Amino acid sequence: MKFYKKRGKRIRPSDASLFFQFIFFGLFGVWLVFFIPFHIKFLLSTTWEVDPFQTHFISTYGFSSLIISLLLMAICAFVYYRYRYNHLKQLMHRQKLAKMILDNQWYETKQVINEGFFKDIPSSKAKEKMTHFPKMYYRYEKGMIHIQVEITLGKYQEPLLNLEKKLESGLYCELVTKELHDSYVEYVLFYDMISNRISIDEVIAQNGRLKLMKSMDWEYNQLPHMLIAGGTGGGKTYFILTLIEALLKTNAKLYILDPKNADLADLTTVMPGVYYKKEDMMACINQFYEDMMARSEEMKQMQGYKTGENYAYLGLPPHFLVFDEYVAFMEMLASKESTAVLTKLKQIVMLGRQAGFFLILACQRPDAKYLGDGIRDQFNFRVALGRMSELGYGMMFGSDVQKQFFLKQIKGRGYVDKGDGVISEFYTPLVPKGHDFLKEIGKLVS
Repeated sequence: MKFYKKRGKRIRPSDASLFFQFIFFGLFGVWLVFFIPFHIKFLLSTTWEVDPFQTHFISTYGFSSLIISLLLMAICAFVYYRYRYNHLKQLMHRQKLAKMILDNQWYETKQVINEGFFKDIPSSKAKEKMTHFPKMYYRYEKGMIHIQVEITLGKYQEPLLNLEKKLESGLYCELVTKELHDSYVEYVLFYDMISNRISIDEVIAQNGRLKLMKSMDWEYNQLPHMLIAGGTGGGKTYFILTLIEALLKTNAKLYILDPKNADLADLTTVMPGVYYKKEDMMACINQFYEDMMARSEEMKQMQGYKTGENYAYLGLPPHFLVFDEYVAFMEMLASKESTAVLTKLKQIVMLGRQAGFFLILACQRPDAKYLGDGIRDQFNFRVALGRMSELGYGMMFGSDVQKQFFLKQIKGRGYVDKGDGVISEFYTPLVPKGHDFLKEIGKLVS
């Protein structure tokens, strides 16, 4: 069996008390290093009789040396905790992994008869001996945890192939990828996901990618269209405004739809292409669709056109339709109007990638009534912000998703599927207090 070259530390049964062993023996060893020099002369010269020993140690000098050595040990422990905290967390992770295997009894044992003192007299004492412990390896690298598990077609194969929930909740991490290799599976998890959060100034769009976290981009050229869901107070509006501000720093052309005439409608004062009336919004959707179809035809006539290449290859700018409160808008429409809008949007998400026409659609909950017929599956980047019900998460990511969702009272926090089917924790870019979106967007447009 061949593992990846950097497989990391092997998880062993003794690791179930690894953190305690490290702390106890580590601190004891550090204390001895500081304590012994005070008494090295005495320890080398003494005859090891009780009276001189007590006289030396149970004295002002003995107590002073004890206090000083304990103080120095405490300083070393603090410095180590302050600057090597990640190493302590890794020890705790390895301990938890060992305990997980032991507590779930994912190992094999056999009964072994102990030999008596006299070998010719049989012993009746028997004990369990571990004969097989799964090969599991742990590695921490650049903020990522890599866990590799050997797959041996044994009776514990199924649980070892589906460790996502246990690893995420037990290690307090977020799964990034899960890859099945020859004879082993590798789980890659983010440790301390919130540390990957970036500020609005770091949100940069270039080469068909929009940076949203330190280790996460929306690759809209490859995985087009974004679906955003979230209730009131989840940070949805600030996230949409952040996207708009970042995209306006490029040569992209934007169209904004806000049927509730709320925050996004205020952008009418600083930029064109913002609509909040029903008739204007329907006209914008139709025009966006017509422009997409026209570009698709024009691209084939352009010099340098090549089959399989997209709009960026020809130097054309991308177009984005930012549609807030989509479900609320659809509920305003009559049946025929609703069908017409849904048909147009379906064509946009099906055909828009190559022509460079992308849809950013936001709603409180992506109800199947208005996102049916496979249209929801075409949104490759999906973000759920704030508090949502299990039904809402099911609508967003699929009812069969194997993921435990936890609520944290942090504005702008949620979950994301960036197009690879792996759902992980997500934090929207930080917007500093006093940031004026209208003012900043106005500067970009003028």
